[in-house]
Amino acid sequence: MARPLVIVESPAKARTIAGFLGADYEVKASIGHIRDLPRSRDEVPDTYKETHGRLAGIDPNEHFDVVYVVPANKKKVVAELKQALKNADELIVATDEDREGEAIGWHVLQVLKPTVPVRRMVFHEITPKAIREALERPRDLDMKLVEAQEGRRILDRLVGWETSPVLWRRVSGARSAGRVQSVAVRLVVERERARMAFRSGSWFDLEGAFEANDTAFGASLAELDGRRLADGRDFDSATGTVPVDRDVVVLDQAAADSLAQRLRDANFTVASVESTPFTERPRAPFTTSTLQQEASRKLRYGSARTMALAQRLYERGYITYMRTDSTNLSEQAVTAARTAIREQYGDEYLPAEERVYRSRVKNAQEAHEAIRPAGDRIRTPDAVANELDPEERRLYELIWIRTVACQMVDARGRRMAIRLGATSTSGERAIFRASGKTYDFLGFRRAYIEDVDEGDDTESEARLPSVTQGEAVRCEVLAPVGHETKPPARYTEASLVKDLEERGIGRPSTYAAVIETIQAREYVWRKGTALVPAWTAFAVTRLLEEHFGHLVDYSFTATMEEALDVIARGEGEAEKWLHSFYFGNGQTGLRELVSEENLARIDVREINTVPLGVDEEGRPIAVRVGRYGPYVQRGEEDRASIPPDIAPDELTIDVAVKLIEQQAEGPQSLGVDPETGMQVYLLNGRFGPYVQLGEIDDANDKPKRASLLRSMTPSTVTLEDALKLLSLPRVVGNDPEGHEIVALLGRYGPYIKRGTDSRSLESEEQLFTITLEQALGVFAQPKRRGRATKPPLAELGEHPDSGVPVRVLDGRFGPYVTDGVVNATVPRGTDPTALTMDEAVVLLRERAARAPAKKAKKSAKKTVKKAAKKAKATKTAGKKSAAKKVAKASTKKVAKKAVASSAEDAEAAMRVANTDRTDDGQ
Repeated sequence: MARPLVIVESPAKARTIAGFLGADYEVKASIGHIRDLPRSRDEVPDTYKETHGRLAGIDPNEHFDVVYVVPANKKKVVAELKQALKNADELIVATDEDREGEAIGWHVLQVLKPTVPVRRMVFHEITPKAIREALERPRDLDMKLVEAQEGRRILDRLVGWETSPVLWRRVSGARSAGRVQSVAVRLVVERERARMAFRSGSWFDLEGAFEANDTAFGASLAELDGRRLADGRDFDSATGTVPVDRDVVVLDQAAADSLAQRLRDANFTVASVESTPFTERPRAPFTTSTLQQEASRKLRYGSARTMALAQRLYERGYITYMRTDSTNLSEQAVTAARTAIREQYGDEYLPAEERVYRSRVKNAQEAHEAIRPAGDRIRTPDAVANELDPEERRLYELIWIRTVACQMVDARGRRMAIRLGATSTSGERAIFRASGKTYDFLGFRRAYIEDVDEGDDTESEARLPSVTQGEAVRCEVLAPVGHETKPPARYTEASLVKDLEERGIGRPSTYAAVIETIQAREYVWRKGTALVPAWTAFAVTRLLEEHFGHLVDYSFTATMEEALDVIARGEGEAEKWLHSFYFGNGQTGLRELVSEENLARIDVREINTVPLGVDEEGRPIAVRVGRYGPYVQRGEEDRASIPPDIAPDELTIDVAVKLIEQQAEGPQSLGVDPETGMQVYLLNGRFGPYVQLGEIDDANDKPKRASLLRSMTPSTVTLEDALKLLSLPRVVGNDPEGHEIVALLGRYGPYIKRGTDSRSLESEEQLFTITLEQALGVFAQPKRRGRATKPPLAELGEHPDSGVPVRVLDGRFGPYVTDGVVNATVPRGTDPTALTMDEAVVLLRERAARAPAKKAKKSAKKTVKKAAKKAKATKTAGKKSAAKKVAKASTKKVAKKAVASSAEDAEAAMRVANTDRTDDGQ
């Protein structure tokens, strides 16, 4: 019996909708696009190769005529859809409601060529009610959305295919260019350039622990003799000094120590008190961009991971459509949120009227509602806990609390500022300032508080005493505290997404793919959560800036996005716009830019050079991007490879000179291998120091090599160490079934391997000590996902200054010492278990001195308060302490690596990877 055929993008979405519609409908999945532009000239049909072959499917000379093909991996899908259509009396296209979904639906119709009636149904959540309503309100395919998507696809093919070959031939290691990816890389490179040009400035101030009316609080020196004390804003980032025309007081350590001594016995009184009320409004519900940002900050999820999880939640009916720029909520969503607020928090947290949010994003489009829990009555995280895996549950909870909080009442509180005055023994008038805010009513903060990126200004919550002008306060502790200005923070995924969106570059639905692409192309690498540009990215960005400037111009890229939106609204034509971009209209078009005449002007050597400065003898030093990777060069002869773990801003003149000197020394002989009689050498390569057995010659063109362990340094490595390294991989033995077990050192650390199965080892030393019995025991345990909490490597006792415990821990990036406030890396080559308290204190103090000003100030205040509390407790034993108790709760969420362990996971990954595939550099 004939029945309607419903086509969606993914099998998971198909299963959910089929469950709602029942046996009266057949629901099939297209699994993304069933046809696309050819991936290469070879895929272009022979009849079109002459006209469409150069750009693989596009002929700019014929009004940008396009040839689409069905990829080999989609032919089976197409055959299944055609067979299902034969038994259908109606075709219902139910792809997503954005431009990409509209284009997928159009391609389905073009390939299947249905003779039965066709309907287009759209919905922004997958619930029984939403699906029924969508069936009752069908519409036609929106060809303006299709035209806008096709225009975007053609544009990005033109940019990628015309400019990428230019990069390949002129920058070693360059992979591709793309309309959005190249701009994203430029943002990351410009931030690193600013860090490289940055010069740190240092200054000291005084931090005091005070008490008034049985309340302890901290205050810092703000003025001296009527002149403001310098802070980080006063320093020139190019020189690290305060301009001479700036009328501020700059204290060095000696001056701060002396001033502290002169104020030691001074009488402090309240000079002024300011108190102002404030209100805070809740943030708008999530859009695609803000969801990615907040999931990165709170959950430590990357953009691609967040979108894959959101895709799964949407397709299974837990949240609304997750590709949206809108902050609007439907009436049913507002009603559901207000019901949840009343039930969860009470009427006092419910505003009299619903809150309405308007999008502030340029060209807001795509779906028509914010991301929220699906349904008329949104389910709490506890209600769905057993239906979701841990990662899905955390993301759903984030969406739930943001949706509920956006409809709650404002938070109310007061900001206070207290100025304390004192006169030193030398007659100087010093003013200290304490500030903070307190909340009288938490409002929406009862449910949700948004995190911020590093470098963003935040205001700490602190309760200050109730005092009046002229009132005396007691100074418990007064201590000099050093500060340093800090360079601009590197981009994280969250801050890069935020900047791209604010500039109007690209679409939020593509950001996850863009960030993945620039990392896959090795233009950017991660250092913790920070995005660091590779030297190749510097060369690529410089070439594009100097010869294709408008392609990476921020305003031009945003203008292109606006033009695409004009087309989507039916107010423009894609062909005219593409013609202007490619052939030029009063300005140089892309075709002329990639002409041989223009490309001949590119100075390849200059493009691949990044000047660093000059050494003590005035010789220029620069980084060059070469065929075998980046290297540093002094003059014309001296050069050395740059280890990959050195970030560009860390490659100072001193570091560069050291690399060159190490390279000039040549291989260092450690001795002779007793088994082979060959020399064992220590060398320094592009991936760091390593040992090598024998020399390179005709008989030994690939000598055995091994990198040093984390605990080794070139200055301390011995012949015995080198021979141990060269013994890897070590055969541990055979298991009862005869399978060989070997111990290896891999990219992510030491591990053992048996066939295709592997297990990580807890330490590098186990590479040489693990026995067959121990290895079998490791394999008998299930594989661990994520990282287990490790016990301290050493407990050193109480810090001599603050009295807090000091411990040595083994972290993700190696051993470090911590006092709970400051973390300091244990230097490479130092045995972390043999670290003394004195050595640990030196490391902590040096790290605190290098910390960003805000963090250093916070750390100093905590140290002062802890010291004051301990001193007071000793002084008034048995009496209730009036010092303020400081408690800090810290939770660390370890996110598991996303693994496509089921067809559903693979589908989600596929959809994210294919969504608006416009910036993959094809």
